[in-house]
Amino acid sequence: MATIEECRAALEKLSENMQHAEGDVGAAAALDRSVSCHITDLDVTFAGRMSGGRIHVHDTLQGPPREKAQIRLSMTGDDLVALVAGDLHFARAWGAGRVKLHAGVRDLLVLRKLL
Repeated sequence: MATIEECRAALEKLSENMQHAEGDVGAAAALDRSVSCHITDLDVTFAGRMSGGRIHVHDTLQGPPREKAQIRLSMTGDDLVALVAGDLHFARAWGAGRVKLHAGVRDLLVLRKLL
């Protein structure tokens, strides 16, 4: 089971990858939205903002998100680490229910290029 530190490192790696993205992926990474990532097996939520092509984590909270972020992810720590490492395909994980993504329809259309 991934630790909180490994999950935070995975989010930082995802943020770094987003910052260097180009084309359609770069445009998707440029969204300015509140974001939360609930790690279900650790019952921890990373809350912050996606802006400037990066994810900025401002808080690490016990339990589910306290506020409804514009983009909300939910998964296990191992799945987060595997997604960022490229060992788990987002669409397959989402289709199997391993990853949950909630966002507005417009944001989902843009995010599909990023994910």
